[in-house]
Amino acid sequence: MKVAIVDDHQLFRKSLAHLLNSFDDIDVVFQANNGKEFLDSIDAYEINLVLLDIQMPEMDGFQTCKVLRDKYPSIYVLIISQLTTKESIHRVMELGAHGFFTKNSDPDQLQNAIVSIKENGYYFGNELGPIIREVMLWEKKNMANSNDTLIDVDENCLTSREIEIIKLVSNGRSSKEISEILSINVRTVETHRKHIMEKTNSKNFIGVVVFALKYQLIALEEI
Repeated sequence: MKVAIVDDHQLFRKSLAHLLNSFDDIDVVFQANNGKEFLDSIDAYEINLVLLDIQMPEMDGFQTCKVLRDKYPSIYVLIISQLTTKESIHRVMELGAHGFFTKNSDPDQLQNAIVSIKENGYYFGNELGPIIREVMLWEKKNMANSNDTLIDVDENCLTSREIEIIKLVSNGRSSKEISEILSINVRTVETHRKHIMEKTNSKNFIGVVVFALKYQLIALEEI
């Protein structure tokens, strides 16, 4: 897997590159100080995954993530940041990042995060579940305070099988594991996931989970 690191802290970036290069089947091919420097050079490299900081000069992670999801949708984006406010996590999810990893997390978990993104297209780490819960509670509180209302969602928008798959995915189950639990083919699981993303107009499966929580198709306690 070809990886790029975008972070303005040179010592952290180089240490992270050294760690990543020690993992099997992972090769750091490019490093940049900020989003502008990265996007200016992106076409010169074959990149599968970007490890992206949020707080950077010239072009921050939010702006960079938006450009990547719009112009390079095949590139996975894993946010690595110390910024863990509800507002920032909410914005990252809306922009379509495939995962979030805090800089205070155990480095050993980083390999799991990358493998999860490679195999499943998303990463739900131990630290992300509580963050998503906080974000959803925060969003509901904001909506209540502003007197906004949710749009009506057709109860048939998602089938019971699709909701079941969302619950399994949000608990970290891979497509292979889901196929075994539900006694269906892996390809069938992948087809369901594709249809779920289309129905919810989500850029990735984190967006699907947020949609399902927002419209109470699943409960916070189920993720």
